[in-house]
Amino acid sequence: MRKRKERIASDIVMQVLRMQGLETPLLQRRLVNAWDEVAGETVARYTREKFIKNQTLMVKIDHPALKADLNMMRTSLKNKLNIAVGAQVISDVKIY
Repeated sequence: MRKRKERIASDIVMQVLRMQGLETPLLQRRLVNAWDEVAGETVARYTREKFIKNQTLMVKIDHPALKADLNMMRTSLKNKLNIAVGAQVISDVKIY
């Protein structure tokens, strides 16, 4: 009798996505969606746009004081977002 390798379904799905070139877009979408949770409810209220361009999360904030505070927290936000997704998806956060 042969022993079969047991694999978790999520690992199989991620392998198929990787082979099809869809893993990165999926992780990017998860990261963008994680912004509201990581940044908090108050920040989410003032967030107008968020997208990833060249491994940088671009976030448009309407409140000038909040924008300044978030710019000082860029490294922390980047780390928390990457941890929330479980992969190194972005290398920077730009608040504009």
